[in-house]
Amino acid sequence: MTDREKKLDEMFCSSCGEIIKKEAEICPKCGVRQNASPSSHRKKDKTTAGILAILLGGIGVHKFYLGEIGLGILYLCFSWTFIPSIIGFIEGIIYLTKSDEEFEAKYG
Repeated sequence: MTDREKKLDEMFCSSCGEIIKKEAEICPKCGVRQNASPSSHRKKDKTTAGILAILLGGIGVHKFYLGEIGLGILYLCFSWTFIPSIIGFIEGIIYLTKSDEEFEAKYG
């Protein structure tokens, strides 16, 4: 296993900061259960986010999909002005043109 692969397979404990495996449910050093188990973490797809933003951006569906609930509600509240539709369209283009690494770093 290369150093890069090893780093991608590790994370920091949410309590003590020790480097642990991503699959670990409990930190072996401090015994604290980690916040998100691998099975509950869903990877966000940039194509899905981009298409949602372009088609339904006016009501903030893409923001809800990406877990930004507050912004989704804000888009929904101002949907009657069509400003969120314009912004959603632009965001959709941005999502689709980002590299997978950039998108994953920000929304993953």
